[in-house]
Amino acid sequence: MIDRRFLVGALGALLGLTATEALAAAKKKKPAAKKTAAKKKSTKTTKKTKGKAAPKKAVKKTPPPEPVEPPPPPIPEVTPPEVAQALTSAFGAILREMLLASPVLATYAGLDKPEYGEFVALKSKLDDRSATAQAAHVTRLQRAVDRLNAIPRDQLAAADRVNYDSVLWDNSNQLNLARNFTFGDSAPCGGSWSGGFPNPYIISQLSGSWQYIPDFLDSQHTIENAADAQAYLSRLTAWAGVLDQETARAKADFARGVLPPDFIMAKTITALTTLRDADPATSVLVTSLVTRTAAKSITPAFGGDWQAQATAIVTGPVKEALSRQIDALTAQQSVAKHDAGVLNLGNGAAYYAQCVKLNTSSSLTVRDIHKLGLQKVSDITAELDTRFRAMGRTQGTVGERMKAMYADPQYLYSNDDAGKARLLDDLNTKVKAVQIRLPQWFGVRPNTQVQIKRVPVATEAGAPGGYYSPGSVDGARPGMYYINLRDISELPSWTLATLTYHEAIPGHHLQGTIQQETKGLPMLRKLSSFNAYVEGWALYAEQLAGEMGMYDTDPAGRIGYLHDALFRAVRLVVDTGIHGAGWSREQAITYMMDTAGKAQGEASAEVERYCVWPGQALGYMVGKLEWLKLRDAAKAKPGYDIKRFHDTGLLCGAVPLDVLDDVYRTAGMI
Repeated sequence: MIDRRFLVGALGALLGLTATEALAAAKKKKPAAKKTAAKKKSTKTTKKTKGKAAPKKAVKKTPPPEPVEPPPPPIPEVTPPEVAQALTSAFGAILREMLLASPVLATYAGLDKPEYGEFVALKSKLDDRSATAQAAHVTRLQRAVDRLNAIPRDQLAAADRVNYDSVLWDNSNQLNLARNFTFGDSAPCGGSWSGGFPNPYIISQLSGSWQYIPDFLDSQHTIENAADAQAYLSRLTAWAGVLDQETARAKADFARGVLPPDFIMAKTITALTTLRDADPATSVLVTSLVTRTAAKSITPAFGGDWQAQATAIVTGPVKEALSRQIDALTAQQSVAKHDAGVLNLGNGAAYYAQCVKLNTSSSLTVRDIHKLGLQKVSDITAELDTRFRAMGRTQGTVGERMKAMYADPQYLYSNDDAGKARLLDDLNTKVKAVQIRLPQWFGVRPNTQVQIKRVPVATEAGAPGGYYSPGSVDGARPGMYYINLRDISELPSWTLATLTYHEAIPGHHLQGTIQQETKGLPMLRKLSSFNAYVEGWALYAEQLAGEMGMYDTDPAGRIGYLHDALFRAVRLVVDTGIHGAGWSREQAITYMMDTAGKAQGEASAEVERYCVWPGQALGYMVGKLEWLKLRDAAKAKPGYDIKRFHDTGLLCGAVPLDVLDDVYRTAGMI
């Protein structure tokens, strides 16, 4: 039943009247006879109250309707020249300050070359990791935000607006984290030291220069001449100082009660000790320089040999600095807690909320994401059950059936050098097969090929199962898909197709390389990375590979796809459980093993990753669902074309999810 007062009020709103005025207007429309009768009655009443004013009946006035906001002004077709110049200058200044503060980022981007002017001097340096440098980082972020806020956004054309919104969102949210939470790393320049994600701990199994520098010097620092080789040695020497800077910051955090959990401490100390005690004759820190200089017949300009010089640095200042870092962590082991999440840290709930925002670029709350994870776990588990039954696997829970597939000998490689070589060959075959089908699904495709490499032995113990490292922006260094071969009994063949589509093509390599190769995209934007966009695309790519027919003759591979989709849904539950609900490490591992069928070693490594990268694992499924939502909206409009949908979302480069929505709206596709 509808309240009549609502109808009268609605009528008044349409006529521009208040509710009282609308009611009065309705009364005037009553039949004339009734008006006369009413008049007589009124006269009698007047006579009875002669000498007194007739009491007025109070009428409660309804407030006028809320004013309707006018539509936003149209987006200009062209940015005025002076505004365009201001935007270009702001981006240039922000990029320059980023690169000068992060020589590692300059090398990673391939900008430490003579043709890039002042940045060439950065090739012999590493980032300053001191507390003073962290304070300067906050100042730089504030300066970037101020520069951007001075630009009139309403005068920017569509493409400029996407660039502006993305850079402002990034710097503003990084500033909020860095200013409000002074412990750990707030996604430092280039993201080199903590994976590019907020990290509450300066040193852990996944953070700190120890985890990055060996592979950085080997695969990112190019050597073409003696000067490059000497720069390598300079960086190797500088690394000892960087290690000490990190140790000092970690000690300061320890003093304010910010310690990694005891199990993270133990794992990190073990890995650091292995790195410190490695035989210099086989250490990648030495062999990388020796092998590459020998291949190009590069000799030292002032005598001696490269191996002796590198060995002296590794066994001297570097080993001593690693020992000091190990001692600092060891001294805190007895007081480290077993709590897996950040709730026990100062203002931990607010810290986690900001980590969630940065990693999902959405307004979803911790509770929202936990509920979403539980629902997706239920949905995907049901589909897995159907697929398993079609394969004749009917016994046990879905998790138990996946555990059985993990142990099934028909899917296992021999855990030796021959088995690892065969695994790498199989991955290359899968990449070639999917590349053939790209023209049917993408108008724009990457020019640079992907290389597949194993995770360096020195860091594989704490590293994820697979990850992607982008190539240089000039294309000289290709993108690299790293696969962790620490124990390939954890890598049955049915899990590898989806991992490869995620990390290489049509996942990270395709997206990241198109971003780098897109003409007209500012350099600052070519280097940008938003977790939910990037990981969401890679997870979407896993599903897309199935739509492209990659699992049509591979039912076990399709189980692998659903297994990984379930795994990402489980991540939503586990990450929010650890940091939002206070789950223990053991509770999280058990849930992952029982629900996703993960082996204990793999589940442990994953859970420990979430402990030190709060919120990072949330971006995958949240981002994928946004890509699918946008695609569904595009399909509902006439003229839908899958190539145009993909090209539009990729050519804009990585952006926050709200900006991605704007991209498709501006293009008239949703």
